[in-house]
Amino acid sequence: MIRLLLADDEDLIRGALAALLALEDDVTVVAEASTSTDAVRLALEHRPDIAVLDLEMPPTDGLSAATEIRAALPTRIVLVTRHARPAVLRRALAAGVTGFVPKTTPASRLAEILRDVAAGNRYVDPEIAASALTEGACPLTDRELEVLRASRTGDSVNEIAARVHLAPGTVRNYLSAAMGKLGVSSRHAAAHRAWEEGWI
Repeated sequence: MIRLLLADDEDLIRGALAALLALEDDVTVVAEASTSTDAVRLALEHRPDIAVLDLEMPPTDGLSAATEIRAALPTRIVLVTRHARPAVLRRALAAGVTGFVPKTTPASRLAEILRDVAAGNRYVDPEIAASALTEGACPLTDRELEVLRASRTGDSVNEIAARVHLAPGTVRNYLSAAMGKLGVSSRHAAAHRAWEEGWI
């Protein structure tokens, strides 16, 4: 029996998926979560074989939850998303995620993928994989990405600086460099572009 944790902030989608997977003889849903925080907590509590996590789940995201779960447990991770950005795929694979599927995947196909993942295999949606191979590299440095990630909350430069342990002037320099590379006129636009591309 494959023991699953399902995490998605949309109750209807999570409930429908749980009901459909319950029809499979070798799959059981041991816990359901609606936030990334709850997903980590319930994974530690139930120790599922696989955690199926929505990528765009608050308050952080499914990838952050996946990283925390993988650091503590041998649980295998399958990320599902409706925005399958190739750069996110690369970050997910680097974090130890073993499955990456779009939300358009039928439940019966997802069950097959879960069996493959439980058997020790990795699954990446072919279209996402093809896009990842043809996408250009991120032009931003790790530090520029870090300050853009922190700026998505709408905090002031001083608050961002405190969070990333840098001087406010240094944060401004990184933000300015990122804006220049991306050809945008505000840090919010730069952060949005980086998120859209899947870099943060």
